[in-house]
Amino acid sequence: MDESQWSVGPESVGHRLDKFLASADRLASRGRAVAAIERGKVFVNEIEATKADAARRLTKGDRVRVWMDRPGSARRRSSPHQAGDLAILYEDDDLIAVNKPSGLLTVPLDRRGEAADSVLGLLKHYFRTDRAHRPFVVHRIDRDTSGVVLFAKHAAAQVQLKEQFLRREPERTYRAIVYGHPTPLSGTWRDHLVWDDRALIQRKTHPRDPRGKEAVSEYRTVERYRDASLIEVRLVTGKRNQIRIQAGLRGHMLVGERRYVSGPERLRQIRFPRQALHACRLALRHPVAGRPLSIEAPMPDDLTALAGRLRRSARR
Repeated sequence: MDESQWSVGPESVGHRLDKFLASADRLASRGRAVAAIERGKVFVNEIEATKADAARRLTKGDRVRVWMDRPGSARRRSSPHQAGDLAILYEDDDLIAVNKPSGLLTVPLDRRGEAADSVLGLLKHYFRTDRAHRPFVVHRIDRDTSGVVLFAKHAAAQVQLKEQFLRREPERTYRAIVYGHPTPLSGTWRDHLVWDDRALIQRKTHPRDPRGKEAVSEYRTVERYRDASLIEVRLVTGKRNQIRIQAGLRGHMLVGERRYVSGPERLRQIRFPRQALHACRLALRHPVAGRPLSIEAPMPDDLTALAGRLRRSARR
């Protein structure tokens, strides 16, 4: 059993608990001390310390115990919580899932270096006191798309997760508000797409085009409005901008779309500042434990408000 215990002597009276544990002859860093407290590994006078106890001032004779291999004390948060500017949907010692807001990059653009205007940059700041972990990119979603984004916390987990994505195993589900009413109400979209490096968009191409790659999505209509629909889309493949172009090819451009717009669709007037697309669910196998894991992100306020506005308009 990995367990240590100390009695507070006169030289440590009045010290904060986290600083007491951070000394070189104990846990050797404040980051390790805070992590141990947060994960329920620290006890003061046989009472489990909480996060608030990190600032607790010690008194003479206090008994501080650290139980590093305490069962069930791994960092796991399956309920949403806020960490600075990030909404954490799930976290354990192997992975972390974030509810990315629209307008924030998943990873920084090359010209922006490692600035914190991306989820990756914010996660690096979040892990600044955790020497055992750092964020490893697994997949991405567009800057103006909101919802679930997953990162590994060590290289082995990243490799395993990326292999799952290459095998198309994870279930990636989105919700979108599109113009018109898809017919039939549910079905499958199949296209061959090629990425245009100059225009930075996907284009439809012929199935025999050697540059083309198959794009497959399964959709269902969740709610119909007067001039639009709320649909749910499950990616079978995962091409860049896939839902945006596949919906547009069928005359159901996403509300707020700015890139995949052509012809009379330019005249459509439902006002929304971004493409109405949200990554609402990601289901996969845990990279270490192997158990099924499902992570969900609630609809953001802007999409909820848009759906409510369209719903009220349909009743008039």
